[in-house]
Amino acid sequence: MKSRSATEQAIGYLARREHSAAELQQKLQQAGHETDKIHAALEKLQQSGLQNDQRFAEAFIRSRTLRGYGELRIRQEMKKKGVADELINSTMQQAETDWFALAIEVRCKRFGEQSPDDFKDRAKQMRFLQYRGFTHEQITESFKLTNENER
Repeated sequence: MKSRSATEQAIGYLARREHSAAELQQKLQQAGHETDKIHAALEKLQQSGLQNDQRFAEAFIRSRTLRGYGELRIRQEMKKKGVADELINSTMQQAETDWFALAIEVRCKRFGEQSPDDFKDRAKQMRFLQYRGFTHEQITESFKLTNENER
């Protein structure tokens, strides 16, 4: 049985989902491919349009916002996946997501539309939203807006 080339293996990864160039490089290194063959494969895939970090970033942001993650967490995860800071910033701006509305939606989906009765419940909800990657302002606003809706 002939082992697959770095390009063939990378195409296999890309067939399942979008990957950043850094992710593909790491996976191909773990599979035991030589560095020069990995770079040649990535170059070939980028030139043919099969791998594109911009497209990966757009798909990643869309996927994570649909799962209820905030801007801070998404940025952190993309950085871990090797996406350049400039690309992260420009793609996040293009996404035009209303992070405040998303924070409200996520909080209400998890805890219901009622505001927490005591400090302990409020702190629990705040920690949850913070873990999900929302800013302090977005978290605070999510409590204010649901309080106004109750009136």
